[in-house]
Amino acid sequence: MRMGGMAIGSMGAERIPRGRGGAHGSRGDQAKKKPEIKKVLPEIWKLVLPRKWLMLLGLVLMAINRVAGLVLPVSSKYLVDHVLTPHRAHLLLPLVGLVFGATAIQAVTSYSLTQLLSKAAQRMIADLRKRVQQHIGRLSVQFYDANRTGVLVSRIMTDVEGVRNLIGTGLVQFVGGILTAVLVFVFLLYRSRHMTLIVFGVVALFVLVLQKAFSTIRPIFRERGRINAEVTGRLTESLGGVRVVKGYHAEEREASVFGKGVDRLLANVISSLTATSLLSFASTTVLGVVGGLVMLMGGHEVLTGRMTTGGYFQYTMLLAYMIAPVFQIVNVGTQLTEAVAGLDRTMEILSEKDEFADPERVNPMPEIHGEVRFEDVRFAYEPDKPVLKGISFEAQPGTVTALVGSSGSGKSTIISLVCGFHKPDSGHVLIDGTDLSTVRLDDYRAQLGVVLQESFLFDGSIRENILFSYPAASEEQFEAACRIARVDEFAERFPEGYDTIVGERGVKLSGGQRQRLSIARAILADPKILILDEATSSLDSESEAMIQTGLSYLMQGRTTFVIAHRLSTIRRADQILVVEGGEILERGTHQSLYALGGRYWDLYTRQHGLEENLFLAPGEGDTVEEAK
Repeated sequence: MRMGGMAIGSMGAERIPRGRGGAHGSRGDQAKKKPEIKKVLPEIWKLVLPRKWLMLLGLVLMAINRVAGLVLPVSSKYLVDHVLTPHRAHLLLPLVGLVFGATAIQAVTSYSLTQLLSKAAQRMIADLRKRVQQHIGRLSVQFYDANRTGVLVSRIMTDVEGVRNLIGTGLVQFVGGILTAVLVFVFLLYRSRHMTLIVFGVVALFVLVLQKAFSTIRPIFRERGRINAEVTGRLTESLGGVRVVKGYHAEEREASVFGKGVDRLLANVISSLTATSLLSFASTTVLGVVGGLVMLMGGHEVLTGRMTTGGYFQYTMLLAYMIAPVFQIVNVGTQLTEAVAGLDRTMEILSEKDEFADPERVNPMPEIHGEVRFEDVRFAYEPDKPVLKGISFEAQPGTVTALVGSSGSGKSTIISLVCGFHKPDSGHVLIDGTDLSTVRLDDYRAQLGVVLQESFLFDGSIRENILFSYPAASEEQFEAACRIARVDEFAERFPEGYDTIVGERGVKLSGGQRQRLSIARAILADPKILILDEATSSLDSESEAMIQTGLSYLMQGRTTFVIAHRLSTIRRADQILVVEGGEILERGTHQSLYALGGRYWDLYTRQHGLEENLFLAPGEGDTVEEAK
């Protein structure tokens, strides 16, 4: 086999000269611009559009509801001037019947509106949550590196919650209030133009104050969402790491951190409450001013005979129907502002680039053989801070490539590039001769298998965790994977067998048991390329011996990459790459690198001691001479 221009077939060791190349192609910071309200409105329309007929029906019901609601104040003039004053008792029951009928219509339409729009709003929230979660799941690893889990949970579950007001009861109150105000305003103009225009001037001034106030309150709600996400994120981490917290007796510290976050949230809420209380103060003042003006001018109209007593009562009642919706906007507008702020944050997430939608990744990836080749690959997470500096090597199908070196040398970054989590800044990562940056990630990753040092298990059954990699597996395939990984040895001893719940992150299982589940999961996936990241480093000798059997089976016929700090576990690797400072310093087999007496020899002897290595007992196919 050839690797980066040097023959591996002879199994010779090579010390690689260091180059000076830096990372090519920097990554600029992805500064996110704050979306404006004008940019959010099209998104609101997209949410409403699929429900346009429902919304239209809602508007019709709303119009009927508001018109029916005006029957009572309008009939007050007829009651005073045509029934009570002339003592026409026979007209009282028909008038009351008309009011009762209008009230019944108003009650039915109100019920229908709540049923239609409130349920539609909840469905919209569910759809939006699913959309956001699906999109977040398709974002790149860089996104997850930059965002805490709790923050993302808050974005999915909390930020979309306020959106219900966009088509729910908040919308009914908002649009219905405006409709009522317009209808009543037209009627009031008909009754007394000059008095209505004066009152309208006062109310219009108040509306301008409202508009200015909401532009001030909106950033407060936006900041509240951010603080809430941070506090939720820290709380999620604290609860998830409760054993570490208790192990270091850090309960008080975590309580202090959470308390400070809650205080920040409280300060934000108080700021918003201060603003809304000032609006309530202004609305009460305006209501008093308008009431006084109507009493003064309306009383003068009645005394001069230009308005009847019934007309005055009708005017004051209708005026209340016009002003009340305007003051409702103080509360409803706050809800809508919060909803828009939540949607604003949601749109930020949805605007993140989907790694599967990369226009360069259009080529389908058929079944692969497993040849992996790096050609002068350079990569940096941050500009001017290169992590990989011209990495070149080749891994043939069915071989094992081990990566060793000190922490931060670039081993995990190489594996990330193999998995397609990142793209090289320059150079190429080739799979069976095809540039990985041009192929569809879903096609490629379906042929990958990963076994990590920390086995991640879901809070489900043993069966569910193993079938996660291949849900369509038959019972025979499932049992075979469990048998090879030695899962059956402990699972069948549980009363519930494979249906035993493992707990959050597999807390009810030992480290060795969790790792065997991970191996069974990888066996069931039947990958062409296998990644083993410190798969046995945290296990005791007995557990490691059991797991090595499963790993040996899993590695057969697959291109395997192993990251290992315990160098005794990689002595059989077809090639070992010693990575230091983002470069391949040495490469070869265990025997050839040990004989070279370089960096690998130094790492190995530090772990095992020179005397131990000189007197290694023959085993696993190695002789004493080969071990040296």
